[in-house]
Amino acid sequence: MAGNGSSNIRFGDGFELDPSAWQLRRDGKPLKLERIPMQILLFLGEQPGQLVSREQIAEKIWGKNAYLDTDNSINGAMRKIRQALQDDSAEPRYIETVTGLGYRFIAPILSPAPETPQVAASPEPLQGEVPAADRRRGARRSTDAQLPSGSAQPPRTASPMGWLILAAAVVCGALGGWIYHVRTAPMSSAGAGAQSTLAVLPLTNLTGDPSQEYFSDGLTEELIAQLGNADPQHLSVIARTSVMNYKNTHEPLDQVARVLGAQYLLEGSVRRDANKIRVTAQLVRASDQSHVWSRQYDRELTSVLALEAEIATAIADEIRGTLGQPATASTTVAVLQSPEDNEAHDLYLRGRYFWNKRSLAGFTQALSYFKDAIAKSPNYAPAYAGLADTYAMLSNWGLALPGEAMANARTAAQRAIELDPQLAEAHNALAVIAQDYDYDWTTAGNEFRRAIQLNPNYATAHQWYGIYLAYQGKFPEALAESDRARALDPLSPIVNADRAATLLYAKQYSRATETFLTALEMDPSLGRAHMVVVSYAETGRYDEALAHVRSWRATDPGPWTWAEEAFVYGRAGEREKAEAAIQKMQEENRGRQFNLMPSQAMAYSGLKDRSQVLAALEGSFREHSSQINEIKVAPQYDFLHDDPQFRDLVRRVGLTP
Repeated sequence: MAGNGSSNIRFGDGFELDPSAWQLRRDGKPLKLERIPMQILLFLGEQPGQLVSREQIAEKIWGKNAYLDTDNSINGAMRKIRQALQDDSAEPRYIETVTGLGYRFIAPILSPAPETPQVAASPEPLQGEVPAADRRRGARRSTDAQLPSGSAQPPRTASPMGWLILAAAVVCGALGGWIYHVRTAPMSSAGAGAQSTLAVLPLTNLTGDPSQEYFSDGLTEELIAQLGNADPQHLSVIARTSVMNYKNTHEPLDQVARVLGAQYLLEGSVRRDANKIRVTAQLVRASDQSHVWSRQYDRELTSVLALEAEIATAIADEIRGTLGQPATASTTVAVLQSPEDNEAHDLYLRGRYFWNKRSLAGFTQALSYFKDAIAKSPNYAPAYAGLADTYAMLSNWGLALPGEAMANARTAAQRAIELDPQLAEAHNALAVIAQDYDYDWTTAGNEFRRAIQLNPNYATAHQWYGIYLAYQGKFPEALAESDRARALDPLSPIVNADRAATLLYAKQYSRATETFLTALEMDPSLGRAHMVVVSYAETGRYDEALAHVRSWRATDPGPWTWAEEAFVYGRAGEREKAEAAIQKMQEENRGRQFNLMPSQAMAYSGLKDRSQVLAALEGSFREHSSQINEIKVAPQYDFLHDDPQFRDLVRRVGLTP
């Protein structure tokens, strides 16, 4: 079939692709499949096991210049292909979705398949503990890899192994000196003088104790944080959210690098037995999977900090020597100062894990960990920044009263800056408070830019700054910040959802829909991504919008699902059904004290009921709800743009009408 299209492909349970007859058959019986789905299936079948991007599919089927018109066609075609094959996107047997990138034909071929380029053989594994070529082949990613298998949450008591998490700062400081030189290495795909991207893959826990998994995750987090600050002008470091998708997987390194957009990969493992410790590390260049350096260290465990400082210096010298640079006499690194700080840092990392879940349960758990970290070390600034972020998100997600939650957020953020004026996370928290509660756009912009200046590799700062720009209608700048956030954290559901929201505000509905669906593939429970309902409705896809709302309600019932159903029915011209959904929304809202006005504004905007929508928006403004920030750009309010009261409200929110 490759090249001349003459060979049939047999696969799975009696399926056969016949390109000459333009048929998909099962057990000899033709199956109905339209032209475009058939073309796509043939295209995938010609490249078994290979990632085929959406761009490649669009170019193959429609030509190079049809990208903006093909998103929905590809989605619809893939649904029809899966229906014909009786395949499940969640547990695929034939076509695997590679989130945010494309598709892969994974069915075993039962007849001769087209020749495909061979993946370069992985280099020989290190002596010792990091057989990368064996660890990263064949297995699918685990979506729950951040926690130990079978654990509901990490253990809360700090472990003596927490010292090793601290030691990562020493390792990272030594590695930081290498970064500038890597960017000009001959094999770098980034080219001389350009910025390189490094992914620190999850370190392997070889202690033999599954309860210590959180430790290896924490060590990975510390490496990411420290390396991200080492030389941000020349090195981008992929965020934890994305790299943790590769914990306990066996994906080929070239594929991992391609998905993450990384030129270099850092792998490692740690083993601690009685009085000894072993650390292995290797740096791999993605372009040819060659080892820039690799080394194994075995030492007596008399002082973990001293040991890590020794290893850090040795690793830095190894790297410099490999790249033809002189060794340094010493390396200056920032380390935590006490065992209490180390334990606080461990608790902080766990808090961030739960904060990233963006749910009431996650935020509640995060608050507990951040407070425990502060109790352990009252002067540990990052814990206050985490506390500020959590209170702010509780307000913004309608899970707490804005006045109380944002007051707590402000106190925590200001304390973090008192303790560490250079902490990017604290400035980022102050920015979101200024934007979402004070409607002070000048201060918010200054604080967002300060956070990015302090840590250009901080994905959340770029993400939130992008939304700040989108609310003002500055879409080219907003999408540039969104691109930067996604480059740093490509597999983050919330980063992708915020990008989708920006596209929605920019009226790029096709791209917005596709990106919302990508975020939902990553995390079906993410509330922000369910804004896809608005995108569907704005393009007249009412049946799909209603189907989505009802699927959402089955797993997460509440007033917002009824508000969005009312919106869809209103836009579809079915007033009685819209009013019935509004009644359901009001019933759900009884007894709730949080975030009632935004859902009413959404519901009545479908009917274009000016008085009800304006009353709800005024209520949101009085409550200091963050939802009102979208008033200028959200498409559901376009019908109000000529209304004097609406224009005055836009002005009072601080946005130019």
